[in-house]
Amino acid sequence: MNKMPIEIVTPERKVYANEANLIIARGGDGDLGIMAGHTPLVTTLKISTLRVKTDQGEDVISVAGGFLEVKPEKVSVLAEAAELPEEIDVDRATRAKERAERRLADRGESFDQVRAEIALERAINRLRVATNKNHR
Repeated sequence: MNKMPIEIVTPERKVYANEANLIIARGGDGDLGIMAGHTPLVTTLKISTLRVKTDQGEDVISVAGGFLEVKPEKVSVLAEAAELPEEIDVDRATRAKERAERRLADRGESFDQVRAEIALERAINRLRVATNKNHR
């Protein structure tokens, strides 16, 4: 099977680099499956898990928005934030989820619903990746 290089970077660091057989991502218009030879494209990424299938198994990465670009020579992900499962602090993510849920329930005077919903979605995604048993 043909492989393609993938690199995931954030403004702070390179999070991941590998040779992939298949990349599964949630783009702005829906889920994408990308293999070597895929048509070039650029898409936004939703808060989601990005799955990279390699000869060694499957890597799952938490991605909090950004862009995915497919070029003939490689796939690049420019993410606002991205974490590997072993990097996620489950206690911190749980507290962030609880905080966001309280904000959504309380709806105080300075309530920002969109911001609270995004915070909740990010926390849930981080917890999903941290507790996923399918990754290496």
